[in-house]
Amino acid sequence: MTVYLIAEVKVTDDAWIPDYAAHVHDIAARHNGRYLSRSGAIETLEGAPTDVTLIALVQFPSRTDALAFVNDPAYARFAQARQAGSVSHFRLIDDTDLAGAIPYLGKP
Repeated sequence: MTVYLIAEVKVTDDAWIPDYAAHVHDIAARHNGRYLSRSGAIETLEGAPTDVTLIALVQFPSRTDALAFVNDPAYARFAQARQAGSVSHFRLIDDTDLAGAIPYLGKP
């Protein structure tokens, strides 16, 4: 089942970004991950704006692949640098439709 890793990041010290941006997509790709977006162009359409600096959306073919990426020892130093220089939230969602009414999405 396809899953999406949603990373919401508020940068507090940008020193980690160049190294992270240059290497992490390759680590994700080794776990079948594919970046769909890594953007700072965040437009709030409803609700109160948050102070998030960037949002990344990474698609994985399975939860197992996504967890293998975030737990990969090769990713650890990049994760530590990101955590030290930001406030981050990583969320994982699958491709199901909770209401079950969208035919091209799976049912939970």
